[in-house]
Amino acid sequence: MANEQTVTTRQGALLSWPTKVRDYVQDLRNEMRRVSWPNWKQVRATTLVVIVAVFLFAAYFFVVDALVSRLINRIFAAFAR
Repeated sequence: MANEQTVTTRQGALLSWPTKVRDYVQDLRNEMRRVSWPNWKQVRATTLVVIVAVFLFAAYFFVVDALVSRLINRIFAAFAR
């Protein structure tokens, strides 16, 4: 009896997957229609902010890396004497 129920459940799952995919795609389309998309001016502004932030973080990490590198080299030089 348990085997019959398992087989029936598996067959039902195999037969229902196209329906599930169709429902998912339909829900996805409906949700994408509700999205408030940014206009071109907003896209350019936020892209500029991201690019500037990336360069600022790169400069910051460059300076921190250089300072830590010098400190470590001085420590090694002190122990190498």
